[in-house]
Amino acid sequence: MSYKARSFQSVPLKDLPASALTQKSEPHHPVIFVVDDETVIADSLTEILNRSGYAAIPAYDAETALETALVMPPEVLISDVVLPNVNGIELALSVRRIFPDCHIILTSGQPASARLLSAAAGAGHQFTFVHKPVHPKELLERVSEFFKPRAVSERVRTHLEAAAGASMN
Repeated sequence: MSYKARSFQSVPLKDLPASALTQKSEPHHPVIFVVDDETVIADSLTEILNRSGYAAIPAYDAETALETALVMPPEVLISDVVLPNVNGIELALSVRRIFPDCHIILTSGQPASARLLSAAAGAGHQFTFVHKPVHPKELLERVSEFFKPRAVSERVRTHLEAAAGASMN
């Protein structure tokens, strides 16, 4: 069997119509997992996030959340600290190990959680913490902080501008 090379004509970007260069797609909805063994809390926070434009998914234990994360990686994990079997800090550490860019928010209304969070901080693990009961406004503010555009350094901006200029030639 012989391979016959084909030549393809390349077209400079400047010769393409503007409509060919713009993507038409649905807006991005960040995936957020809400983990709480109190189903009313998990479901309520999930509903609030979904109504605010996020793709929130509830889970009622750490094991289910981790299994789901392997199929659909989260961009944000919101978890109660006190969960049955595997606590929220252990879940957060597992998720961060697998998905290092995942943002973590831990919640708790129990004083014993402070000891667990302090131990995690002592081991070099920093998490955003919100006291329960979680007010929807505070939750949405915390989550939206993760998706605000970051300032681009001058060096990166110069590189991007040079690359854009080169592609137009």
